[in-house]
Amino acid sequence: MNKKITLPMEVRGIIEALEARGFEAYAVGGAVRDMCIGAEPGDFDITTSALPEEVKEIFPRTIDTGIAHGTVTVMKHGTGYEVTTYRIDGEYRDARHPEAVEFTRSLREDLRRRDFTVNAMAYNDRTGLVDLFGGCEDLEKGVIRAVGTAEERFREDALRIMRCVRFAAQLNFTIEENTFRAAAELSGNLRMISRERIREELLKILLSDHPEKILVLQQIGAFSGWCEVSVPVMERTARVLQALPKDRVVRTAGFLSDLAGLDASRKLRTETADRILSELKFDNETRDTALLLVSFRDLPLTLSKTEVRKVISETGYLKFDLLMDLLQAELSADGCSFGALDTLRVFRKEVEDAGDCVRMKDMKISGTELIRMGLKPGKTLGAVLKTLFQEVLEHPEYNTEEILQKKAEELIASVCKEKS
Repeated sequence: MNKKITLPMEVRGIIEALEARGFEAYAVGGAVRDMCIGAEPGDFDITTSALPEEVKEIFPRTIDTGIAHGTVTVMKHGTGYEVTTYRIDGEYRDARHPEAVEFTRSLREDLRRRDFTVNAMAYNDRTGLVDLFGGCEDLEKGVIRAVGTAEERFREDALRIMRCVRFAAQLNFTIEENTFRAAAELSGNLRMISRERIREELLKILLSDHPEKILVLQQIGAFSGWCEVSVPVMERTARVLQALPKDRVVRTAGFLSDLAGLDASRKLRTETADRILSELKFDNETRDTALLLVSFRDLPLTLSKTEVRKVISETGYLKFDLLMDLLQAELSADGCSFGALDTLRVFRKEVEDAGDCVRMKDMKISGTELIRMGLKPGKTLGAVLKTLFQEVLEHPEYNTEEILQKKAEELIASVCKEKS
């Protein structure tokens, strides 16, 4: 455990400026935790005995980020650092936010309101590490434990139930027994949390080094209300996620792939994934790509190069690569060989290297030219273009102006004959 912490110059400067005016100030929370275990910290938060207006008097450039809750952002060389007054939270009525906060001059009071012991440590160069609730010990044991009474912490803010699993996934820790039990007992309160917040915590678990901890969410009942899933399904999902690269879209697809059931049809699987993506308000790009990957999950592994070309025409090259990653992870999760995917990847490379036409807009003939040849805009023109595109996908050598114009003339003549 590294208890000698070196703060960045800007953070140290903010703390020293506050101390010079007679106030206490410390780096606090996740950054302190990360430095204790030798990890690269993200954002640095600072807690202080100074009131918000006192902080604003000391620093020339500040932003009122959340001044009602004591937070002022101090700007240093273009970077913002949140400085928050020691506070005591009032009553929580929505399982998420305190109705009011009370400022205090006590660091202990501020730390005791925090979620988990590993996040309730503070540090400055003058005092060293302040660890009043056993955070260091829990870091050494590798456990996530609530500060004080777990039931109180989770009743105050139900999102902490998701967060405790997220920290377990990011740190590869276990959840302390009482904390786990309280999370399971109060998981129903997650229904009061916005779906956007649920989504963001879920994504942080999926994109952690240990996405298999998703199984813990199932064990504590965190999916209740938006996703009913059995233990066998989630156990397989955990294995799939372990085998996937750390990519937002493909891990989202890996999470969704089996949620309709291990033997679900393509239609049901896609509908279930679509419902959950909508429920959690995923952005359109992630939603569309994840649905595409889920819908192609049962892709045969014996495709010919022509068939691979046709799949690429629907997915594009980058999404085809993600699909291969998903299929490989699923085969790996089932203990199956995935050597057949090597052939599909070779075909994919050959198609790209040859410059084969895999998009209709890259054909050497367009709707404008078909109109010049006598077709009117409408369904017939679209059908002719689609037929020509299928010909090009099967025979990439057909993608020349001369060949496609001749084939278009034949198709137009056939259409005219049928109408007559």
